[in-house]
Amino acid sequence: MTLRERLVEEMKVAMKAKDDLKLSVIRMVRSSIKNREIDLKRELDDQGVTEIIAGVVKQRKESIRLFKEAGREDLVAKEEKELALLLEFLPKQLDRGEIEVLVAKAIAECGAQGAGDLGKVMKVLKPLVAGVADGKLVNDIVREKLA
Repeated sequence: MTLRERLVEEMKVAMKAKDDLKLSVIRMVRSSIKNREIDLKRELDDQGVTEIIAGVVKQRKESIRLFKEAGREDLVAKEEKELALLLEFLPKQLDRGEIEVLVAKAIAECGAQGAGDLGKVMKVLKPLVAGVADGKLVNDIVREKLA
């Protein structure tokens, strides 16, 4: 079952269960997918759908941070519930140790020497970590290794 099909099935389950929060989150994700497909003029594969969900997760994390700074605990709680629902659709996220192993391989593969080679390393890593690791964390680890 593709990720797109899973979203449709989960949406049906949420409708039957009258789970408004889950239903609205899935509809929002499906809308984002449809908009990207219209922009690209082609249907997205599972990788593309995963990238969209990862982008929405990133937005939720940023919203949670901002709402916490503003003292809006009611909105923080809502965003955290949405985030938990979204994470169900993403593959298992890599931990720091796994990312460090991938970074070391990428540095060796492209022969990076210093901070100026950050772009080369990230180019090699991007397809490997898309949707399974936080881009900021990956970038920070690459910077540490190249320093």
